[in-house]
Amino acid sequence: MTRRAPRRITALSAIVIVIGLGAAACSSAATSSSSSSSGKTITLSFLSYNYGTPDLGGQGTQELISAFEAANPTIKIKPQGVPVANALTEAQTETAAGDPPDVAQIGWSKMAAAYQALPVTPVQDIPTRAQWQAATAGMSQPLLAAVAENGKVVAMPYTISTPTLFYNATLFEKAGLNPADPPATVAQAQQDGLAVAKTGASGVYFDIAGAAKSDFLTQSVIDANGGSEISPDGQPDVDQPAAIAAFDAGKLGMLVTSTALLAGVESAAQGKFDLRTAAMPGFAGKPAHTTFSGAGLVVLAKDKAHQQAAWQFIKFLTSAEGFTIITSKIGYLPLRPGIVDEPQYLGSYYRKDPRIGPALKQLAQVTPYAFFTGAQAAQAVATLQDDAVQPIVFAGASPASTLASVTRQIQSMLSQ
Repeated sequence: MTRRAPRRITALSAIVIVIGLGAAACSSAATSSSSSSSGKTITLSFLSYNYGTPDLGGQGTQELISAFEAANPTIKIKPQGVPVANALTEAQTETAAGDPPDVAQIGWSKMAAAYQALPVTPVQDIPTRAQWQAATAGMSQPLLAAVAENGKVVAMPYTISTPTLFYNATLFEKAGLNPADPPATVAQAQQDGLAVAKTGASGVYFDIAGAAKSDFLTQSVIDANGGSEISPDGQPDVDQPAAIAAFDAGKLGMLVTSTALLAGVESAAQGKFDLRTAAMPGFAGKPAHTTFSGAGLVVLAKDKAHQQAAWQFIKFLTSAEGFTIITSKIGYLPLRPGIVDEPQYLGSYYRKDPRIGPALKQLAQVTPYAFFTGAQAAQAVATLQDDAVQPIVFAGASPASTLASVTRQIQSMLSQ
């Protein structure tokens, strides 16, 4: 399969402000009992960075596995938890030892490296064309198109989020702002943040330099200002955990971060303040261009029987029932938008709490994730975040000279 050619970093054409802190129809078929061609029980190994975590992600993943096994008694799941930063390297290690996981959850920022380093069977190649069309009917077609490689879905989008503005409506009212009119642009977010800061709280935090080293928010901010992280040819140092903790405590007015934090932020806000959401602020006069974060599911199973069982598992995880669990229990987007109107799935959940709505609407105009390519693609992303984004945002480094230096570093890495 031909991959995207390596492209170069261009200028970081956006200013990040830190104030104060500086498809329903397929579901019944997907949940019906299935068996291996031999009629014997098949055990699938599943490498997941959500599984086993002591949070909503871990609980939700276990619920998904239990529901699948109940509906598919001849397929058993052997899950293995791994830290998010180690998912790709662990899959590589197990593959090198001759025993790759049958299905692996890989973060999207590392997906290009996974395609290069792992024996991935494109998920779209496993079912027949008719089966694929039936299973993906009702899924977000713009997202499927955005993740496709040369017109084919290689990794199935699974736990996906888009950038979201979480804001404390209680602080907005205290600052004399209208909580029904959240900022739509970066300039408005700056203005509103300064107003919030006068109350003694902090203003706004754009989470583009998180410890996960993902650059999806970086890309989204740059794209929104008409730039590109990859082309065809003085603020206080506040880390992500501190910003999230401040927002949870009601001391930060606005937090631009992943939709996936919704469940945790909702829990923290309960009884403290009025939590609301809005689309990611863009730039005046320019259309929004948000990309996506999260993970896809890759199939590494070596034989046909395990590949077919892997397809049954993935089909369930991305069914209406699967996304009902993923959204309501973990917090990621339902990639079948129609299920928010169906009472047997997310209808009652969405009517009670429509705060996932702005992020869900952004799927209709989602921008493809821009991959670095080559064996060191994942390290290139980390280098960009560590050596360019963090110094520029936190230490006031010169964008022009810093990006020029990091561009040379990454070009050297990708040419090896």
